[in-house]
Amino acid sequence: MDRGERRKTVLIQPDMRVAGVWEIDLDELSHRGIAGIIVDIDNTIAPWGARDISAPAAEWLAQARSRGLGVCLLTNNYHSRANWFARALGLPVVCGWVKPWRWGYRRAMRVLGTRPDSTVMVGDQLFTDILGAKRLGIYSILVSPLSDRELPHTRLKRRFERFLLGRRDDS
Repeated sequence: MDRGERRKTVLIQPDMRVAGVWEIDLDELSHRGIAGIIVDIDNTIAPWGARDISAPAAEWLAQARSRGLGVCLLTNNYHSRANWFARALGLPVVCGWVKPWRWGYRRAMRVLGTRPDSTVMVGDQLFTDILGAKRLGIYSILVSPLSDRELPHTRLKRRFERFLLGRRDDS
């Protein structure tokens, strides 16, 4: 593997992997100097396409805010859906076609008042959530998807994700 190929592989690897946001240790984030958390919506804090927030995820988000951490939703969802979650959680949102583009993450960091070294991105997809964060040097945490329901192109990308993460099963 040449140097450029190795760099691309490292670029897309998350810094941490957990089953769900509720497994992320908020004390550890604070210890790392994290002041702001950027969070994806679909299959990260809510099942894909649903308008019900996972109870453990909602509790974790509330705990993060009570500890003084800023939280901003970052989603490729359309405005009405994204704004519903923002209102339900009392959080700011950056939405539209924003991931994995750097400007979407920069806009979320402006909302949070943070820099890449004091921000973490939490999401369920390598090619959007993690890739975009890594391109800016943002600490990234990959969570397992909350649901198997997804768009067809996302299901296809999941096969590549499993390969890159070292899980070569087709389940």
